[in-house]
Amino acid sequence: MSEVTRILSAISQGDPSAASQLLPLVYDELRNLAAHRLAQQTPGQTFQPTALVHEAYLRLVGDPEGHDWDNRGHFFAAAAEAMRRILVENARRKGRSKHGGGLIRHDLDDADQIAEPEVHEDLLALDEALTKFTSVDPQAAQLVQLRYFAGLSIPEAAKVLGVSPRTADRLWAFARAWLLREVGGDVPDDQGS
Repeated sequence: MSEVTRILSAISQGDPSAASQLLPLVYDELRNLAAHRLAQQTPGQTFQPTALVHEAYLRLVGDPEGHDWDNRGHFFAAAAEAMRRILVENARRKGRSKHGGGLIRHDLDDADQIAEPEVHEDLLALDEALTKFTSVDPQAAQLVQLRYFAGLSIPEAAKVLGVSPRTADRLWAFARAWLLREVGGDVPDDQGS
């Protein structure tokens, strides 16, 4: 049993000190996942990887009812889901008129050189389609979350899901085709198998 799995087990059994032991072990990996995910966002994203990791970590270990992780892979799948929810909530918040909605901010000095940030409609559309897709094929939807939101490769995601890489490839192809049809635009592309 790995150290992370042992600590996750202690957290699920209610050990209050276990959460503080977990963060140093998983922080770098979570930060890499967050940085990878944020790099795929459209310009204008205000989250930094550190802030995204901290918010996701607080959601994961701060909720006393959310401590049912079987192993390390299950924890990182939950972390990917938490990051997805945070980014979607942030995109929805930015899209509201109270927070600038469709308005674009320009500095007076260099207004001609600024690229117009988008309102992350692609992320919202993907989230909506992924929510629908979960009812069609939950395992394939989880694979999309692991690949797109956690940045895992096909072999890494296959290991988390407990399937062969070949099965994960088939699920990935099906998921991409389904989401492409549903969203009608860009879908997460292969990220280096």
